[in-house]
Amino acid sequence: MAKILGIQILGILFGFFMMYYTFLHYKRKEFTIKEYSFWFVFWALFVVITLFPQFLDPLLSTLSIARTLDFFIIAGFLFLIFITVYTYTIVRKNQKKLEEVVRQVALKKK
Repeated sequence: MAKILGIQILGILFGFFMMYYTFLHYKRKEFTIKEYSFWFVFWALFVVITLFPQFLDPLLSTLSIARTLDFFIIAGFLFLIFITVYTYTIVRKNQKKLEEVVRQVALKKK
């Protein structure tokens, strides 16, 4: 069995913390059961991949990526870019809806 590295311990602790954090949001009724299930499975897979990074070796060789950490860094940047664009589109939609509501309220008061 391979030796567990310090970064793996950090990753495992982070994964378990996020599982607990997800559970808290579910208990506060901030997540539906589907959202809770998705995030719980996501964090469980994160912990498993952190414990056994060799599961990613076939994918890494296909993509010609030398180290697992390089893969996680690339995936992290792609995820952050996606989330930024997604959040921007949601904010723009909400901004347009708010402008429309404010316009309608202003016209009713006039």
